[in-house]
Amino acid sequence: MTARHRLLVTRKLSPEVEARAARDYDAVFNPGDRTFTTEELIAACQDMDAVLPCHSEAFTAQVIAALPERLRVIANHSVGVDHVDLEAARARGIIVTNTPDVLSDATAEIAILCMLGAARRGAEGHRLVQEGKWDSWSPSFMVGSQVSGKRFGILGMGGVGQAAAARARGFEMEIHYHNRKPLPEVQAKGAIYHETPESLIASSDVLSLHCPATPQTRGIMNAERIAMMPEGAILVNTARGALVDEGALIAALKSRHLFAAGLDVFQTEPGGNPELSALDNVFLLPHIGSATFETRIAMGNRALDNLDAALRGEAPRDRVA
Repeated sequence: MTARHRLLVTRKLSPEVEARAARDYDAVFNPGDRTFTTEELIAACQDMDAVLPCHSEAFTAQVIAALPERLRVIANHSVGVDHVDLEAARARGIIVTNTPDVLSDATAEIAILCMLGAARRGAEGHRLVQEGKWDSWSPSFMVGSQVSGKRFGILGMGGVGQAAAARARGFEMEIHYHNRKPLPEVQAKGAIYHETPESLIASSDVLSLHCPATPQTRGIMNAERIAMMPEGAILVNTARGALVDEGALIAALKSRHLFAAGLDVFQTEPGGNPELSALDNVFLLPHIGSATFETRIAMGNRALDNLDAALRGEAPRDRVA
């Protein structure tokens, strides 16, 4: 009998996905769903032919240098690959893949939830009712910002950005976007293109971030650019926490230059930012953009599809390195 490839699955995945991995591979799972330290990750990867990690595992140059020669594939259970040093992987001849497309709808739903939660003071209202402090009402009580008909700016009009645009159109919002280049009209669907991030930022009543975290985009929403947002605008981030200077965002929220923010991602994860959590005008979620039953199954299967192809010597559909 031919020996099966050894596969490390670093986090607890959907039962359907783990069953497929166990069927097709000599798979090692993480039933306790622990987060590996760097040393534990390196140790767990020894004697493996492939690893199926999430964004919670950092494959730095140090980690990749310590991987065994036999390990040929890092098949990520994520779209973002900022947790993997792609140059180091290429230098070692390790194939790296991700799972685009399948989480676009779920993440776009969370972006709209963050927008509405921020605009209509959702976190503040929830706390009032939950803590038994709702004891009055008047026409001036809990007044928020209406999004219908406003300008919805998208920084990064990829799959998630386009899905968010489709949902924002349901609120009759005017769609604006910035990409490195304009989309074909069949994808843009009338959205207004801005050649620079600064032009988009200044034209957005709601600015939703959907670009990956790269050396070029880290900290793109710094104090200078946040100041360019219209007075009373809303910032939404469901992409990566590294895109936003959280100190500058806190200052803009405290000064009320920004009406509110809706955030699903943070610079420090897990945990978030206690200074942000203390503010009333922020709607916060714990990085659950793709956390639906349907999407988690689709992501796991897409990662395994890429893994199957790579170990057969074929070109994986979603190779990024």
